[in-house]
Amino acid sequence: MYDALEFADEASKNKINLITSHRSGESIDSHISHIGIGTNSKMLKVGVVGGERIAKLNELIRLSEHDLIRGMAQI
Repeated sequence: MYDALEFADEASKNKINLITSHRSGESIDSHISHIGIGTNSKMLKVGVVGGERIAKLNELIRLSEHDLIRGMAQI
């Protein structure tokens, strides 16, 4: 995780937009939502909507109610 955060910091310093992406074999854990926000990612890639991805989308909706998501791309 440290390396990923260090990479995100360097990318941000160099004006590179990030996309936080899932890996195969996902669980219902919604931490990727927080990682996307914490790294100022412009998009979150979680694949098609299914049980394990709904938790991530619900967490983003919950967080957006607190005005934490400001730079997310409009789809």
